[in-house]
Amino acid sequence: MSEVPLEGPDTSNLRHVPSLVLINTGDGKGKTTAAMGVVVRAVARGWSPIVLQFLKSGEWKYGEAKVLGDLGVPFESLGDGFTWDSEDMSHTIALARAAWERAAEVIASGDHEVVVLDEVTYPISWEWIDVEDVVRAIEERPSHVSIVLTGRDAHPRLVEVADTVTDMRPVKHAFDQRIAVKKGIDY
Repeated sequence: MSEVPLEGPDTSNLRHVPSLVLINTGDGKGKTTAAMGVVVRAVARGWSPIVLQFLKSGEWKYGEAKVLGDLGVPFESLGDGFTWDSEDMSHTIALARAAWERAAEVIASGDHEVVVLDEVTYPISWEWIDVEDVVRAIEERPSHVSIVLTGRDAHPRLVEVADTVTDMRPVKHAFDQRIAVKKGIDY
């Protein structure tokens, strides 16, 4: 049994910063879901967040996209789906590169206090997007812009510039038991 904490953490030397960079990575479930939680918090504070998805296409109907759309959050699905479903990999790569150009523009504009780059780690890992371009955009962003990056295998350079990195670790997953994804739970 764990000990009950009787003292809170030491907060005496905390400093306030205008923005943060968060990464949700790892093989476990919940990377995008956690990012959407940040978006909901941003909306609750009167901020203007935006979600840019690098692999998912606009044809897929995600619960997150619906509810965030109802809240007025821009939600742009800029890819064409899973790579194994791609009919033209050069087109898929071009879409990922165009998604990065869009993301860099959104970050630099400063129009959104929170920018979610969902599944951005994949095209970086596959070297479709230059990690140094992403790092530069993060480092040169307007001071009030927080960025949330999601996806497996976050590049070490991204980890280096992030303030918070969460590694989602699978303990047990329904798919391993041959259970299909469930609307309302998984999407």
